[in-house]
Amino acid sequence: MRVILLIFSLIIQFSVSHCQDSLSLIFIGDIMGHGGQIEAAYNAKTKSYNYDAVFEKIKPVLNRADITIANLEVTLAGPPYSGYPQFSSPDALVKSCKRNGIDVLVTANNHSCDRRKNGIIRTLEVLDANQIPHTGTFRNSVEREHNNLLILRKGSIRVGVLNYTYGTNGLKAAKPTIVNYIDTESMRLDIEKSKLENLDQLIVITHWGLEYQTSPNKSQIKVAEFLLDNGADMVIGGHPHVIQKAIWRKEKNQLVAYSLGNFVSNQASVNTDGGMMLELTLVKNDGHTELKKPGYHLIWVHKPNVNGKKIYEIIPCNLYEKDTTIMNATNNSRMNLFIKNARKIMSQNENIPEIQLR
Repeated sequence: MRVILLIFSLIIQFSVSHCQDSLSLIFIGDIMGHGGQIEAAYNAKTKSYNYDAVFEKIKPVLNRADITIANLEVTLAGPPYSGYPQFSSPDALVKSCKRNGIDVLVTANNHSCDRRKNGIIRTLEVLDANQIPHTGTFRNSVEREHNNLLILRKGSIRVGVLNYTYGTNGLKAAKPTIVNYIDTESMRLDIEKSKLENLDQLIVITHWGLEYQTSPNKSQIKVAEFLLDNGADMVIGGHPHVIQKAIWRKEKNQLVAYSLGNFVSNQASVNTDGGMMLELTLVKNDGHTELKKPGYHLIWVHKPNVNGKKIYEIIPCNLYEKDTTIMNATNNSRMNLFIKNARKIMSQNENIPEIQLR
């Protein structure tokens, strides 16, 4: 009997000492809301908006992750709706985001103040009403104090998210609203405060760099190194509207993705008509959390005419680059040009390969 109890005790000890939790994440780039996208989402018969068609082909990929995080680069300020240069998209945009696999939206970017104070506040109200976690902009200093660090949880894993932008197109947030700006002293204090939260990983999402440049500039590199040196584990960037390289430093358990490019937009110039999604897994063993299997997906925005109306749909390139049945020859050629250029840029990656879907 004592032998049986001893064996049972050893089994329990082995199970406890080898417990493992995991959390899979997908990061996607800029969700834009140009005029063409608003028009495509409108149904004249019902006089309502719906963006589900955008996600139809990419939804299965988004749902691979436990949590998918995106940059919302529009305000939800209500009508009149407008695209560039001062965005206000229908609430239906974020409702479709949530229905189709996007779990978290960050809001600090150069368009945060497009509709001034009321735009910031209403955007947060809509996100809260749809139970979408967020960070980056705030109604007031009290809200920032309590909600600046967004904590995501699965099992025993706790991941913190902070979000900052280089600027807001010259439009400052009117008091009491707040937008997080890239400022080394402010970010250092935020990171120090995050260390009190017993996090397993800290992710900083940055809106930075020069538009349409496929290589990170000196400022991006300097800010990324500052964040990593001060305690961030991952730095995920956006804003250039094109993709830039990504680096995984295995020995330090650190990752930098300088720009994910666009997720969805009406941009069509070279390299802007698509982007990448970064997928990775965090694994926690015996209290130690490591980053595992980072990889990227290329995506392209297909804009076909259906029944005389343009629609927008995000294509996972790996699945459809050899399928000539879903688009005409012109669009197929455009997609393959994007893929060719994107893979050339991503050839500069360190330890982050393209994920092969089947």
